Amino acid sequence: MSSPNAPLGQADRTEGDVNLSGRRLAWQQANVNDATRETLARDSAAFLHQSLSTPCLTELTGCDGIYLTDATGRRYMDFHGNSVHQVGHAHPRVIEAVKRQLDDLAFCPRRFTNRPAIALAERLAKLAPGNLAKVLFAPGGTAAIGIAMKLARYATGRHKTISMRGAFHGASLDAISIGGEALFRDGLGPLLPGCFHVAWPSAAADAEAIEKILVEEGDVGAVIAEPMRCTTIDRPPDAYWRRVRELCDRHGALLVFDEIPLALGRTGRMFCCEHSGVTPDILVLGKGLGGGVMPMAATIARADLDIAPHRALGHYTHEKSPLGAAAALATLDVIESENLLERSRELGAKTVSRLRELQQRHNAVTDVRGLGLAMGVELSSPNAAERVLYDSLANGLSFKVSGGTTLTLTPPLTITDEQMADALAILDTALSKVKL
Repeated sequence: MSSPNAPLGQADRTEGDVNLSGRRLAWQQANVNDATRETLARDSAAFLHQSLSTPCLTELTGCDGIYLTDATGRRYMDFHGNSVHQVGHAHPRVIEAVKRQLDDLAFCPRRFTNRPAIALAERLAKLAPGNLAKVLFAPGGTAAIGIAMKLARYATGRHKTISMRGAFHGASLDAISIGGEALFRDGLGPLLPGCFHVAWPSAAADAEAIEKILVEEGDVGAVIAEPMRCTTIDRPPDAYWRRVRELCDRHGALLVFDEIPLALGRTGRMFCCEHSGVTPDILVLGKGLGGGVMPMAATIARADLDIAPHRALGHYTHEKSPLGAAAALATLDVIESENLLERSRELGAKTVSRLRELQQRHNAVTDVRGLGLAMGVELSSPNAAERVLYDSLANGLSFKVSGGTTLTLTPPLTITDEQMADALAILDTALSKVKL
């Protein structure tokens, strides 16, 4: 357990910064042409540099379905997608919905409302588990987390929080205060007070760490967590979340689930928390809500938490964006009409089985984890993971490396069996080149 705002170690990073790695430079030498190098130089000159973002790997010129296309014409199967691509890139129904909405109503200022925003709020309330029924929209997940934090303070009169080491809940100062990644916290000095962190759980008994803080402090307002670690695909036992739910109820703290990358079918259910049967007091979603086309996020709360009518919880310019709502409604339509929840469950189970076959053949693979189409392949070292990443990129497969050693595989839910087989073949070839 750490004290409030205690610095967290480098091991808590979810993705190593390899911007200047030798393999990255070698990959660019082999796969980037002169025109793209000129574009990358312009990008580097124009943008503030930051880890995991600028400088960039290469230039994209297109995206469709499961594919990204770069300026040389190379296509990559996108198993990363910043978690926005549950329905794939540029899904025709999402694009068409946004185009129609542009012709009807492109923007809605505060103090006014519009039917697409209302329809989306009503639909999310119907889809959400348990008694979650009231919604606020935001232009991104970080902002939606801020809404949840403010609502928890107003509802409980308490500012203290408990969250997990290694967690990422957004990059704003308030979000990194509850987040636990050193990459986003180091060098910034004091953050929000009263932010406690506990280790990511592996057993139901680990809830004792949360109980200890709740008892000792006596005035914690919220426990904020991912129901499953989205980067390393670590899922605590259901009994753990049941115990945390009991502890929050007993000690007057709200339970907030961050499902920004996990909701909308990624794990085979509309919301990841449905797997455990534990309903939070506030649920936050985003990323894929806008169909990978429009920035869109939402905070969904219990109806009885509608207690701050004279306070500003979000107050964002695009709070009831008709374009974002149109994209989100189309996304939900696609998930339903194309049976993507079932698809995620069935293809995810088959793919995990195939990944475990790879584990039997490659000593570099030490573990395979998965829930729906959120899958993690643990490798023996960061060096092995980085080698597999760049070999895979060279052959048209993009994914994230988390925690230095986990290959995080999160393809669009629309991926075909043939495309999945092609991706696993690329991964198999890359793994075969790793020598222990």
